Amino acid sequence: MPAPRRKIKAGIIGLGLMGRELASATARWCHLLNLDFEPVITAIGDTNPALFDWFEQNFSTIRLKTTDYHDLLSSPDVEAIYCAVPHNLHAQFYVDIIQSGKHLLGEKPFGIDLEANRQILDAVAANPHVVVACSSEFPFFPAAQRIVGYIHQKRFGRIIEVGSGLLHSSDLDPNKKINWKRMVEINGEYGCMGDLGMHALHIPLRMGWLPENVRALLRKIVTERPNAQGEMAPCRTWDNATLACDVNTGDQHFPMTIQTYRIAPGETNTWYLRILGTEFSVEYTTKYPKTLRTMDYEPGREQAWQAVDLGYETAYPTITGGIFEFGFSDSLLQMWAAFMDQVANGRDGMTQPFYCATPEETHQQHLLLTAALESGRASRVVRVAGIESRLDLSGGI
Repeated sequence: MPAPRRKIKAGIIGLGLMGRELASATARWCHLLNLDFEPVITAIGDTNPALFDWFEQNFSTIRLKTTDYHDLLSSPDVEAIYCAVPHNLHAQFYVDIIQSGKHLLGEKPFGIDLEANRQILDAVAANPHVVVACSSEFPFFPAAQRIVGYIHQKRFGRIIEVGSGLLHSSDLDPNKKINWKRMVEINGEYGCMGDLGMHALHIPLRMGWLPENVRALLRKIVTERPNAQGEMAPCRTWDNATLACDVNTGDQHFPMTIQTYRIAPGETNTWYLRILGTEFSVEYTTKYPKTLRTMDYEPGREQAWQAVDLGYETAYPTITGGIFEFGFSDSLLQMWAAFMDQVANGRDGMTQPFYCATPEETHQQHLLLTAALESGRASRVVRVAGIESRLDLSGGI
């Protein structure tokens, strides 16, 4: 008989799109092999009780449902929480969760702004026994994991440039109703950068590629949308952002471009990463989820890109055959497994080395995005280092 798995009692706060996706990933836990831990959905919370039904129909293990998230924090039936709420609630909810002693996987950007992110990191520092991570699933795609390996192997020679981004297209429709992500008081001034930035930045920041400076091109393309009553309401957040960054690690110095677009015609949640080097180059996009493009180069030899279909190569082994395609729901399951692995075994005891985005990485993200806002306003290059000391928390930069 196999040894019994540790059951980790998990709660979900925020039962919308991502709350359901995370719960579904939990239901697919049987796809994973050789793990000594398993999450169990025991509690759900949302201010809209109409969302309870789907969870109760699909998870008989739920013992608590509530419209007050504090009930999850005081419940002995909850050890860890996935929290997906609007950005203006991050500081309050995340700090309360951490201070309650519950482990937290929270949605990006980990605070509506830099000050909110600081509050969360202060709570993390005061509660070192609590595992805290930020949701970011795309680095768990097989090709992304392969690229991380190439970086660790120092395959590239001198890095020429890096490009990373996440592209959406649904907001191209001007008749799409306004939602909170177009409202600066709820989404935050970062706009698309706060929504999508950690997706593009997770691997660069993990590799130590925090930019020295940034020149940001920020655009508001659709300036108003119909509200629920059919009246036109202003859209006050940035639709698209291009960040031209200068990265200097000491042994490497290269430009890096970060794109976060809500209006990228024809793109459907397209994540990409491209690294060009003097000895090796690599390019991947989820538009072609199996295909990884690489180019080895030696002086005097022909320059030729090659493509390989990777199949189902995962950080955590699964029952799925290697000939099949990997997709978004698979990446979410892998990320959830990494978080639960850290809860069960600690970061040093994880069964594989790639862990979820850290609070410290979210802080680096906020430093860059805050500098990007200053750059966009002033139409100039802005240093990332020292942005906190230049920030007047009562009135902006």
